[in-house]
Amino acid sequence: MNKICLILIGLFFSSKAMTQTGTFLSQDSQPGNGAVNIVVSNLDENDGDDYFAEAEKNERRGDLNDAITLFGKAAFEYNSAKKFSQYGSALLRLANVHYLLAHYSEAEQVTLNVALKNYAKIGSRAGQMESYGQLGKIYLAANKLTQSLWFYTQQGILAQQIGNNNAYIDSILGLAQVKLRKKEYTLAARDLNRAELLAKSSSLARFKTQIKEARAQIPAKVMAKK
Repeated sequence: MNKICLILIGLFFSSKAMTQTGTFLSQDSQPGNGAVNIVVSNLDENDGDDYFAEAEKNERRGDLNDAITLFGKAAFEYNSAKKFSQYGSALLRLANVHYLLAHYSEAEQVTLNVALKNYAKIGSRAGQMESYGQLGKIYLAANKLTQSLWFYTQQGILAQQIGNNNAYIDSILGLAQVKLRKKEYTLAARDLNRAELLAKSSSLARFKTQIKEARAQIPAKVMAKK
């Protein structure tokens, strides 16, 4: 089955594409061949929820190619119904499945050129924050460290502005991962200490394992100095 990266033909978000188009780009299942198919939907606007729920089921059981198809269809239906918040959520889930499959270029394209612009258009700072965090993760996996650092920083700024402590800690842990990749161990250790302090003060136990695993990447001699 083809992997359908369902995004509007107006990928750069002209207003016409946001309101009128029924066409998406579909990437062929063989990575890197650049082939696209055109997919048109004439289904009911309510089908967005059904597609989204089915996509989640496929993702949970590991059928990631089918999940890509269904999240893309959900995104199309939400956009057609002008449900732009749900549209953004479907796009981010679509991009995340691409990320899980190591399709970093596709994940970047959907998040940066479609989801982030959608959230900016509707004025959702929470959506923009989530998009920034996802881009930080994507660029880190692709070893684009400068871009990753920038997006994790933007995530943290927005998280502070809207008072989302979980997302703020996530951004700090993301920054630490970038610095670990750059072998800036002392700076990474400082970020991890900061994240740990924030997590303790907020009783957010879910970060404990992440912090522990990140610390394990720091050489013993650096930890000894700390």
